[in-house]
Amino acid sequence: MAHTYCNALYHCVFSTKDRRKTIPPELQERLWPYLGGIARDNKFKALSVGGVEDHVHILLSLPTTMTISKAMQLVKGGSSKWIHDEFPEHRDFAWQEGFGAFTIGISQIEPTRKYIAKQAAHHQKTTFQDEFLAILKKHEIEYDPRYVWG
Repeated sequence: MAHTYCNALYHCVFSTKDRRKTIPPELQERLWPYLGGIARDNKFKALSVGGVEDHVHILLSLPTTMTISKAMQLVKGGSSKWIHDEFPEHRDFAWQEGFGAFTIGISQIEPTRKYIAKQAAHHQKTTFQDEFLAILKKHEIEYDPRYVWG
């Protein structure tokens, strides 16, 4: 075969520093598309972006040349700089160190997009902490509860 073909799909989740509610709705309206632009500018795809005041979900499709760590560094670093440059009232904004990245299959794209789109309603019933722990359990990821939240 002369070419390499890959469709690496990741449902990524990351929070604001100390899970502070520092992404108000008016910032979300600008931030979600901006995160998609970071992906596009760096030759990967954000298939869906959403979240609430204290965390983000992003569904990424990465080429073989991009590691998930590099993609998240670009997304988090670029968006943090943009927020500081464009919104002086958010000068205290920061992302929490680390992230969750969970692979999904092609058949899970639409359910994952719907899940991301309904974050506001979802978080009327559950906290980010409970949601994230449930995702870890669903993906059978072992963790030490003492170190999940840093």
